[in-house]
Parts: sequence; C-alpha cells; structure tokens
Amino acid sequence: MAKIFNVNGACRPELHYMVDLTSRLEEIKKMVDAGDYFTINRARQYGKTTTLRALADYLKKNYIVVSLDFQKLGAAKFADENVFSVAFAKLFLKKIKAENELDRGILKPLEEALKESREDIELFELFEFLSDICAEADRPIVLMIDEVDAAMNNDVFVSFLAQLRADYLDRPGTPTFQSVILAGVYDVRSVKRKIRPEEEHQENSPWNIAAKFQVSMDFSVNDIVGMLEEYESDYQTGMDIQQLGNLIYNYTHGYPYLTADICKLLDEDISGTEMFPKKSDAWTSEGIHEAIKKVINEDNPLFASLLGKLKTYPELRPILQNLLFNGNPIPYVATVSYIKDAAMFGFIRNENGMAVISNRIFETVLYNHFISEEFAGNKMYEVGVQEKNRFIVSGHLDIRRILEKFIETFGEIYGHEDEEFLKKVGRKYFLLFLKPIINGVGNYSIEPQTRNSERMDLVISYRGEQNILELKLWRGNAYNERGEKQLSGYLDYFHMKKGYMLSFNFNKNKKTGIQEIVLGDRLLVEAVV
Repeated sequence: MAKIFNVNGACRPELHYMVDLTSRLEEIKKMVDAGDYFTINRARQYGKTTTLRALADYLKKNYIVVSLDFQKLGAAKFADENVFSVAFAKLFLKKIKAENELDRGILKPLEEALKESREDIELFELFEFLSDICAEADRPIVLMIDEVDAAMNNDVFVSFLAQLRADYLDRPGTPTFQSVILAGVYDVRSVKRKIRPEEEHQENSPWNIAAKFQVSMDFSVNDIVGMLEEYESDYQTGMDIQQLGNLIYNYTHGYPYLTADICKLLDEDISGTEMFPKKSDAWTSEGIHEAIKKVINEDNPLFASLLGKLKTYPELRPILQNLLFNGNPIPYVATVSYIKDAAMFGFIRNENGMAVISNRIFETVLYNHFISEEFAGNKMYEVGVQEKNRFIVSGHLDIRRILEKFIETFGEIYGHEDEEFLKKVGRKYFLLFLKPIINGVGNYSIEPQTRNSERMDLVISYRGEQNILELKLWRGNAYNERGEKQLSGYLDYFHMKKGYMLSFNFNKNKKTGIQEIVLGDRLLVEAVV
C-alpha cells in the first residue's frame, strides 16, 4: 500500500509520509526520566496526538504507558466526582491491559471495586487504587492524557489535577506515576482562570507543578526536506528538494498541518491537472504556489477553529489588525493575557521579543477574513468587482492598470478624509480593491520582514507569475529614494526586473498619478495617492 500525506488524525510511519520524530522523542523522554509532570499545549492540528502515540511506543521499553483520551469520556462524565472516577477507572483499566504486558493481579482490587460499588467510587479512593498499582507494577507508569480540553470547564477536573499534584508532592512517600503528560490547546496551568474568571481565583493553579515543555513541535526545513526525500525516493519526480523544502517552510513556518496539506494537495490534487499534468510538473515552485492558493481558500477545521476564537476572544481582533494592517510593533510579553491567548491559539509567535503572526498562510487567511467583513457596501470592493476584467490582459495581471484605477477611485471616494483616517485604511482598502480582481485565480502575501508602520511588501501571484508591490507612506523625497533602493534590492532577491510602489502621500501639494523610475537595469512603477 502506497504511503500518503495525512491531514486527518494522527500519522503513522507505515502509512504516511511524516517527519522523523526521534530527536523530539529523545528530548521528551529526558523529561519523563526526570519524573516531570508537564503539558503539551499547542494550537489545533499541531501534531500533538501523533507525538503522543509515537512517544508511547518509544517509552515502552522502560515504562508501562497508559494513553487516555478525555474525549472518549464525554462531557457528562465530568459532571460528578463519582461518575468521573468510575469512568476514568474503566478507561484506565482498558488501556493499561491493551497497551502493556503486566501482571494482571495488580489490577484486581480496582476491578473488584468497580464490580461491587458500580457508581460509588470517590476520587480519593480512585487515587488510592492507582497508587497501589504504581507501587506493585514491575516498571514505573507513565500516564498520558490527550484532549484535556474536553474537561477544562469542570470543577471535577480541577479536583483531579489537585489530587495528581498532592501525590506528586508526596512522592516517594506515596507511590504515584513516574510522569503525567497532558495534551491540549489550552494551557492547563490556567485552568482556574478558565473555570472561574473572578480575580481571586486566578492564582494557585492545581497544575503549578508542571515543568516547562520547551520541545519544538514546528517542522524545521531539514524536517520537511527529510519527508520530501522519502517521497522522492518513491516517485523520482526530479524535484529540487532543498528549494521546495525552504519554500514550504517560508509559508508555513513549519506548522505541521499546513506543511502536510500543501504536500497532499501537490500529490493528489494538483498533479494530473491541465496545468500540472505530471508529478514532476506539480513538485515545483509554481506547483507549491498553486497549492498555497488552494490551502488559503479552503474551509477546513483548522481555519474555522482559528477564526472562531475571534468571536470568543474579541480582544484579539484589534491586536491582530494592528499587526496586519498598521505594522505597529507589539512586544511579546508572555504574562499579558491577550498575548498569552493569541499565542496559545496559534495566531502569533515570539520572534526576537516581538509578537508576529505565526506564518504567512495564517496572515493571508486573517487578511482575507478581516477585509471580507467590509465587502458589503464598500465602494472600493465594488469597483474591483465591476472593473475586474479590464485588469486581465491575455491571461496576465496588469498591475499598472490596477494602480491607475485605484488612485482614481480612492481619490474620488476618500480624498476629503483626514490624514489619520487615510493612514489607517489605505492598505486595507487596496487589498479590498485587489481581492475581487485576483479572487479564485491569484493570491497575495505579505513579506513579514518588510512590514512596519511605514511600509510593507505585497507579493501578488497570478497564474504562476509573481509581482512585487511596495505599499508605503510618503515621508519626503529622501525617504522615498531609500524605499526605491529597498524595493530594487527586493527585486534582486526575487530575480525580477520590474516592481511596483504604491505611495500614500499626505502632502497637500502632492502630485498624484503614475511615474516610471529606472534604477540600473530595473524598472520601478510608482503610483502616488
């Protein structure tokens, strides 16, 4: 059976192309060996379940591993302490038997208690049975619990954590688990804040014993290259593995789901199409850009979860919009609640002490989401829809015509507005204007290293062709000349001879329109609003 790229559920090395997890498993095992209790909290579809399953196999030489999934218990099981204790005991017994070779005699007291008492085991009694099992087992026991988010809204779960904490602090006096690993999106250390948001309950989490989990779960370029090498050995596409590995990483920053999704689309959807008839045609930079366009336009559970958090946590919206549209720097302060939440859900990451959007695909999804909220009734968007066909010439995108029409329309509609308003909406309204023109065929992305409050570089892809457009605020001729040189250098990076610049000039004596600037062998087309 041929392997595939998997984006649904946990990956298995015998069935799926996947990165080599050995180095990560070695790091996690060191924590287990040290007796750490910890949480693997990462955003949705970040490979948590895949890592736990691989870790269970990796640890079995030295430990008895019990892997549980709290989703299997169901929400009703957390409503009452006794009901939870019985449900946990049954699941624990089922999994420890199925996954390990051990003396079944050590399990009999708990089995008998379940038969006799049925629904009448209290939490402290459950932990007495678990302590006895840990004491009599021939190897230390590691407890792993996936999908702990299913329990996060319940007081019973807090009591469960508190009991784990008490036994942890009392060891070796109380035999208990060698290590407990909880996996989910939410940081279990903040469970008190999630259940009881009142100020007096925000400290002293029952999980404050947890060690820091600092093992990176991002895919590095080398991880992606290794996965592509395995695929290439099967299909001999002739792809430039290093180049494509770098390109995929550049857009995903190693987010596991996004990386696998791009590869899966290339293998199963893009290869065999009219534009990419063979696998060798698909596994190219052009094929990857086509895959990225498809990913961004997907309605998948990851994006639904991400955007759903904007409704649940509305305080995240202005922060993200500030980063995206205004380019204002925001320090990454982990103790600030909105920074903590934005990072926990996967919106942002820490880059040299500053908050940045996690990856270029998320950036574009968020851009599309925020500007889509203004589609209805927005005149810039309406003109883009109405005039769309005039900007496509012989199948190619005419950026100059787009800029000319944007200048005309923007001036007519917003020319009377003050400078502060125009600074805030200029970039957003250009994207609103551009979106219907390229929708379904093209795509755009922002180069993160160039985005700030003064400028950002927009990469517009259309039918395999790329155009570079710098959006900037006018700060005088000297500043503008520096911008021209920066854009020229950026064209070097992309091996292009022609680039575009859209300047928002708030000088009353400004001259709007289009001019062409020759810099060496490069041509810059500048539009001034």
